[in-house]
Amino acid sequence: MDIDIDTQSKFNPKDIFPNVTLASMVENGELIKHHVGVYFQNIPKDKQTGLAAIPFREAEDVGFFKIDFLHLTALDCFESKEEIRTLLRIEPDWNLLTIPSVVKKLFQIRDHFEVVDMIKPRSIQELADCIALIRPGKRYLLNAYLKDKKIIRKEIYKATDKYFFKKSHATAYSATIVLQLHLIKIGLL
Repeated sequence: MDIDIDTQSKFNPKDIFPNVTLASMVENGELIKHHVGVYFQNIPKDKQTGLAAIPFREAEDVGFFKIDFLHLTALDCFESKEEIRTLLRIEPDWNLLTIPSVVKKLFQIRDHFEVVDMIKPRSIQELADCIALIRPGKRYLLNAYLKDKKIIRKEIYKATDKYFFKKSHATAYSATIVLQLHLIKIGLL
């Protein structure tokens, strides 16, 4: 199990939590730092690197869980949570999603204009559906979704053995895109 927490790009968990252990992974036979993961648990440390001695893929199997601090540059434009909350209460200009050059700037969907253009999202939920449908494990549902969103929406978020997105992740990422749409509208992105 892991937990994802979205942060500004300058955030370093060690600044606030100096005792966390940086997660590790194996690449070309060497133990290297995981890009964003840390452990708050007392996981064994590699004496040479100070990283978790158990690579993250195996650590979960023995009871450790990783927390990923995901750096989102879209959050760098904000000074406070209140600024973010205020913008999320305001309906964005959904028509911006019909402009390929705008979609190219957006988190998660930048390379999927054709799907965005087919779905034409007008809500955070529809945008979340769009994010879920661009995953390889759910792409086959796109045409059925266009015919009946409500019925197919249930299928979009069901776990499969192929890559899929949880509804909570897709919704959170949609909120980030809404923030980006507001920033584009006022010329900050």
